[in-house]
Amino acid sequence: MDKGVLATALGSPAPFGQSQFAFMRGNAFEAKVKADGGAELLRLLYERLGGGAEAPAGDAATPDLSAAGPEGRAARTALALREATAAGGWALLDHPMLALEVAGSPAYLEPDAVVVHPDGRWTVVEIKSFPMIDASADPSKVGAAARQAAVYVLALERVAAVTEGAEVGHRVLLVCPKDFSNLPTASVVDVRKQRAVTRRQLTRLTRVEDIAAGLPEGTTFDPACPPEELDAAVAAVPPAYAPECLAACELAFHCRARSRAMGAVETLGRGVRGELGGLTTVAGVLAAAAGKEGDSADPTVAALRRAAALRAEALEGAEALRAGTPGSAAVRPAGAGAPEGAAACR
Repeated sequence: MDKGVLATALGSPAPFGQSQFAFMRGNAFEAKVKADGGAELLRLLYERLGGGAEAPAGDAATPDLSAAGPEGRAARTALALREATAAGGWALLDHPMLALEVAGSPAYLEPDAVVVHPDGRWTVVEIKSFPMIDASADPSKVGAAARQAAVYVLALERVAAVTEGAEVGHRVLLVCPKDFSNLPTASVVDVRKQRAVTRRQLTRLTRVEDIAAGLPEGTTFDPACPPEELDAAVAAVPPAYAPECLAACELAFHCRARSRAMGAVETLGRGVRGELGGLTTVAGVLAAAAGKEGDSADPTVAALRRAAALRAEALEGAEALRAGTPGSAAVRPAGAGAPEGAAACR
């Protein structure tokens, strides 16, 4: 089911998307990087990650990965990886298809490229259209690319585990336009941290069949259903919203509205959610800060109450300053009238 179609049927279409110009520019840059059998891409990779192998001399293998359906393409990719590793030379796999189990169901992934080194190492290549200015790119965009590449690394490891002599590199090659030109440059990104986080997240996911088993009988997500019936079907699956979803999921605006209605602290971000421990709702957080709920021995509750006390103290001082009440001299701005006799103490 396309989430964009579902979001539109629910009346919460995502009011964003990649512009056609940006899409075409990205495709043109990727084609430039991969031109001439990927000669420029392989040159950049050898400069950054070549190791002790001989430089690719324009004779790198570029196997045909075409097959019927994603399952067939994934099987053809796995075979090409094994053959390239056994051959002991450079090989460039353009848009390979990888499979990864997510919540008990196969998910098919398509990285921009995977390069097989003569020593059997496999390197993921991510080609992005955002620029590297003075050899540095936007950290948030690099982080997103690293998380994306980490998923590809995990999927490749499944194939490498049954391929003799194969090893998946934990450093990926990020290729971007150099400065304000259309010339490609590259940087190496270590994705071990992102790989570990993604692996933990995958192990914690509820399996699809378990989610389906908990749904009311006859539940359907068919967009042709009446809006109220479709909304009830979606409401049967608890939202796992975070602000980061807005950049990647068409259902994010619908889930955000539901999350806000529930008062979930996830609407404030995963970082805030992690700091609040067992407090899961905004109302619960405010009650704990006000001393109405919560265990004072809980470090999170104690920190909230201390923060609330500091806020009240700051507001009281600001109000006293505005009203000009006695005692506001303690926070008298510099240059305000000094008490009599102050000059004698200088």
